Amino acid sequence: MPKIFYSSVIPSPIDRVWATIRDFNKFPSWHPAVCDSSIEENRPSDAVGCVRSLYLKSGRHFRERLLALSDREYLFTYAILESPLPMIEYVSTVRLRPVTDIDQTYAQWTCEFNCAPDVELELIKTVLSVYQSGFDSLARNLLVVSPSG
Repeated sequence: MPKIFYSSVIPSPIDRVWATIRDFNKFPSWHPAVCDSSIEENRPSDAVGCVRSLYLKSGRHFRERLLALSDREYLFTYAILESPLPMIEYVSTVRLRPVTDIDQTYAQWTCEFNCAPDVELELIKTVLSVYQSGFDSLARNLLVVSPSG
């Protein structure tokens, strides 16, 4: 069972980053690979148990269930229900922590999943690429520009 950990520092205060990623249906607004997302059955996008149906720009379709959401701990956990990728039992958590001395955000994205041994390395590379592109996009879009003195 692969266990993946990816982290980054986002040059923006934690509350601003959290406001951007908290809404389970707003993935397209911050991840460059995602073009469309909707919450099934008209449930609120912050209701634990809601399911999002999302499409990548490549046309691939995923369904994911929100398993946990904590404003206090700045985290959400979700599971992939349906995926075109050859993986099962995928569970992932995105967690933020403040970098207090510079008012920025430490972000981590972790997951575990099962797959056949012959596709494990390729899936790990794919997942890491998804995580990196998401955090890179957040960093670009939320960059705090210092006022010139």
